[in-house]
Amino acid sequence: KLLKATLRAFYHSRLDELLASVTRGAGAIFMLHHVVPAPPPAFAPNRILTITPKFAEFVLDYVTGRGFDIVTMNEAWERMQSRARHDRPFAVFTFDDGYRDNITYALPVFRRFDAPMLIYAAPDFCDHQGRAWWLTFEDVLRKADRISVPFDDGAREFGLATTDEKYAAFRAIYPWLRAMPDVEIHDHVNRWAEESGIDPVAACRDLVMTWDEMRAFRDDPLVSFGAHTMSHVALAKCDDDEARFEIEASVEHIEYELARDCRHFAYPYGDRQSAGPRDFELARRAGLRMAVTTRKGLIPADVGDGMWSLPRFSLNGDYQDERFFRMLLNGAPFKVLNLAQQALGRAA
Repeated sequence: KLLKATLRAFYHSRLDELLASVTRGAGAIFMLHHVVPAPPPAFAPNRILTITPKFAEFVLDYVTGRGFDIVTMNEAWERMQSRARHDRPFAVFTFDDGYRDNITYALPVFRRFDAPMLIYAAPDFCDHQGRAWWLTFEDVLRKADRISVPFDDGAREFGLATTDEKYAAFRAIYPWLRAMPDVEIHDHVNRWAEESGIDPVAACRDLVMTWDEMRAFRDDPLVSFGAHTMSHVALAKCDDDEARFEIEASVEHIEYELARDCRHFAYPYGDRQSAGPRDFELARRAGLRMAVTTRKGLIPADVGDGMWSLPRFSLNGDYQDERFFRMLLNGAPFKVLNLAQQALGRAA
């Protein structure tokens, strides 16, 4: 709501265009998950993770038209390491989780622009043993008629007869789940899935690429791969040894399966509650060149020691609007949003 209000204000004032020269920075790292042509069903709370190939094509066309160089993450790293200023900003496109539609629907669009893409993979997902619990939870709410939730202040029953009731349940339950360690999330979601006759690993099996599918593209000059922990966990909720294992083992596993160096990393969830300074330091010590969060923003001209906590520009399914994208690419809305969030945090 805060972001949309900010965007409307910039749209009517055109202030973003006036500030672009000082807010755009060195470039942008874009974050995507799914690229799918079919419209979402009536109940699709995870639709924010999905954009259409048509919108992806608009983004690539607009970015190149605005003078951005679409580069690999290695090229972006070299530019950020260099003290020399570049006349043109860079753009990197990253995909989280390793979904099959990245190759089926996204890659053909990227080929038309000769644009590289980086896919962050979680080995447990590629082994089809992982738990994409947010997708399973959505399937539970879509299929079930009722759900019982053991909230900390007492159990509560939710009716799920209508789409509105399903969305109301999702809005009430999802934040409660996200606040707990991943193992506890899986316990709850697995139980609900079993009660509804849903296989909790079906989402990974149906949607995520296998190692063989990934190996088919390891030599493609437009496709590269990075790590996303072993099991897609919020590192900030892990102890030191667990967090270190999730980072280092995921890198080693990807290098073994794909026979390629893995020097780039994305923190699952990636918000301030899911990855923090300790995790950034672990990524640095693991020998990773760069690591990205989901914190909103463009890449500043001087990254400094922030190479392991880089912000990204999310291509969000709720913002497939050309006007919003143009304003966000100028960088000013991100600046205002971050200042507002900091002020709200201090007030809290």
